[in-house]
Amino acid sequence: MTTRAAAATVEQVEGWSAWSRFAAPAMVLIAGLIAYSGIGDGVFLFDDLAQIINNTRIRDLSSLSTVLSKTRPVVDLTLAVNYAYGDLNPRGYLVVNLAVHLAAALTLLGVVRRTLLTPRLSHRYGFDAHWMAFVVALVWVVHPLQTQSVNYCIQRAESMMALFYLLTLYCVIRGAGSSRPVGWYVIAIVVCALGMGSKAVMATAPIVILAYDRIFLAASWRDVVKRRWPAYAGLTATLAILFVRGVVPSVLGTKTVGASSGFSLEGTTPLQYALTQFGVLVEYLKLSLWPYPLCLDYQWPTAETLGAIAPAALVIVSLVAASFWLLAKRPAIGFVCISPWLVLAPTSTIIPIKDAMFEHRMYLPLAGIVTLVVIAGAHVVTLLRHRIACSRMSAGVGVAIVVGTVTTTLVMRTARRTETYQSKESMWRDVVSKRPNNARALQHLGTALVQLNRRSEAIREFRKALVLEPDFVSARMNLGNALMETNQPVKAERQYRQVARQDPEHVEARTNLGHALDALGRSEEAMDAYREATEIAPQFANRKLLANAHYNLGSAVGRAGDLDGALTHYELAVERWPKYERALVQLAYLLNIRGRPQEALPYVDRALAINPENADAIRQRKRILDRLDDGDRD
Repeated sequence: MTTRAAAATVEQVEGWSAWSRFAAPAMVLIAGLIAYSGIGDGVFLFDDLAQIINNTRIRDLSSLSTVLSKTRPVVDLTLAVNYAYGDLNPRGYLVVNLAVHLAAALTLLGVVRRTLLTPRLSHRYGFDAHWMAFVVALVWVVHPLQTQSVNYCIQRAESMMALFYLLTLYCVIRGAGSSRPVGWYVIAIVVCALGMGSKAVMATAPIVILAYDRIFLAASWRDVVKRRWPAYAGLTATLAILFVRGVVPSVLGTKTVGASSGFSLEGTTPLQYALTQFGVLVEYLKLSLWPYPLCLDYQWPTAETLGAIAPAALVIVSLVAASFWLLAKRPAIGFVCISPWLVLAPTSTIIPIKDAMFEHRMYLPLAGIVTLVVIAGAHVVTLLRHRIACSRMSAGVGVAIVVGTVTTTLVMRTARRTETYQSKESMWRDVVSKRPNNARALQHLGTALVQLNRRSEAIREFRKALVLEPDFVSARMNLGNALMETNQPVKAERQYRQVARQDPEHVEARTNLGHALDALGRSEEAMDAYREATEIAPQFANRKLLANAHYNLGSAVGRAGDLDGALTHYELAVERWPKYERALVQLAYLLNIRGRPQEALPYVDRALAINPENADAIRQRKRILDRLDDGDRD
């Protein structure tokens, strides 16, 4: 960093070094691809079940109004495209995640380089800007703390938001230096809108970019307003997307059904959440500088006393205060210090979120921390070079060795962490090893073992979860299911009855209780259990589960000789779930044997339209056609 670089401009530096234009981005991409080379072997995890596997909104790309109907329409649109071209194969989803991550890294490279070459900083950094930006992007793209946003499919919401955030900033920077800025500002507004449609953390973008403008690009606030007020009006207008998509009403507590965040969240007050975040933020900082151990599900405990959070609070309050002090005294470095806190503000202040800590929330804030470390490192290199009087080339070799060693280590750690994401069992065993009192992790481990047909092991994990949390409904339900599948209906019955007591509207518990009672030969009690399941109000029940309850009750009353009752419940099952294949086939069968083949035929045809290879439907259709050919056809 020398004074001879004082007059360096973006164009001069680009002309001076093709390396900064082509080789640096290529090396960032190569490093990212090596670090995540095993990503294609990953699996769906955790919230992927609800947001991808069971998300019916993404099943029909032609129905855009349905795809774009929820709070993150841009993310859902990308999921719908993945589903359209790859069904539920995780590989396609993860490849898109990696592509987003690499694009974000290249955008970060451009943002940092152009920032260091602004008139405010070029006299200090000049020709060093290209390698400093390269190191920031390189470390950021391979940092293990990013693995959750890349390997955990649904967390593309975080990386997409970050990409749009960085692109918005990049477009404003380009617009400020362009003789025709309008196009850049229009793109910035469009990209900002896409970010708002990806994740609500994007709400901080207009204010952060405005602060950046004043510090790095404009001579005064008046200059900002005069030159770019239409751009900021447009960026601010994109916040309306958060109102239209229901994000703001959800946070304010006007929508509470199934809410996982907001002031109406049960069990955590805004004050409790804010106090809890002191410890979380310290952990985030630690993982940024030393990314081990990483964990998919920390299940961070809620702060109970002021004394318990005092040390962490002292650290965070001091750091935030220092950031604001630097912002006032040395605005450029102060902005880099304060920006991570601003990006974290929506998730780490007073808005309660069901899970207090998740690694993916550090995806974009990590950029600021890495930038600070690189800038500090550059100053140390300059100081040492002058003190020991070594040449610029010798210092460069030393820097290359350090950066190469750090990068190689990070790549290896990221690759190892990516391997953990390649199976549900390995991931949940990893979580349990790091958080042995995490009942949710034990429950998920048990579910993974069930899917591997290792039910005896799964039963042990479910029981461990229930020791930690006796009221854990999901763990108890899964325990009951595993006991049924291992031919232990007596024990399963006890679990299902307990779930029904804990949750009177639990349709599946009553339905499965019926299965257990049927297995024990207690058919009358089984019918009562099925009937209770069907009587639960539809607004409290999943339509598929309610349909299944009607199907099971129909089968039970049919075995008891009440064919009319069976017919009624099969019809109700199909009404609740029009694509219920088994119910459609059974309905067709009953109508046919009762001499109504013409009514039966449409039902079996519907079942075959859903699954042309349904063997039962094929057999029933042949029988129906045979009866029609025997004289029942009109």
